[in-house]
Amino acid sequence: MTQHLSGSNEPLDGMSKRFEVLYEDNHLLGIVKPVNIPVQEDATGDPDLLNLLKEDVKERFNKPGNVYMGLVHRLDRPVGGAMIFAKTSKAASRLSECVRTHSFHKVYLTVVHGKPPASHGRLTDTLLKDAKSNTVTVVRKGTPGGKEAILDYTVLGSAEGYSLLKIDLLTGRSHQIRVQLSSIGCPLYGDQKYGASVNRPGQQIALWSALVGFPHPVTKEEVELISLPPQTHPWDLWSKELQKKAIR
Repeated sequence: MTQHLSGSNEPLDGMSKRFEVLYEDNHLLGIVKPVNIPVQEDATGDPDLLNLLKEDVKERFNKPGNVYMGLVHRLDRPVGGAMIFAKTSKAASRLSECVRTHSFHKVYLTVVHGKPPASHGRLTDTLLKDAKSNTVTVVRKGTPGGKEAILDYTVLGSAEGYSLLKIDLLTGRSHQIRVQLSSIGCPLYGDQKYGASVNRPGQQIALWSALVGFPHPVTKEEVELISLPPQTHPWDLWSKELQKKAIR
């Protein structure tokens, strides 16, 4: 088992300080995604992570021409944390297969308003996305265009009207965690889209990609990238030790 903890590695080969490197070899690049940067180009035209990483690799390794960087999974723009990118098309293809066969493991930490009805449980819903408004809703099973969404949650602690949850994501639907938790009366802290009635404009959404695990596409060794959220409110209501222990 290979584990890489956020903050435990120095930047590699003069890596730009824009990104914290969790793992890098000839096949993969694992980083901590900064919040509020889109993963890929969107309608805003703002700098996106995929192109920024291509530029960084091109500069560090003095590569001529275009640099390949494969997007294997996504995080919403306001969400930060561990992400893995493929530096070759073969690695991208094999990691995408891991996603399809559910051997690609994703764990999130989130802070929600209130407390779920049970200390742990599974949420299974059908979600329907409206591309025009970029919103997702829970709909009846069998609704045309609806997709099944499944996650497991564990309540790690509660304080000041909030709860810290560990989320094991079993499907990768758009806005899944945000929509499913809001649907049970526990919208995410700072989520303006699915919790506007209890959040204030300007609050940073409290959702973090804490662990990404997968078999290495070449060596087959199990790799885990681990990142903990910043110790700012509301994350600082719980210790880093609790958060670290929960995701391992």
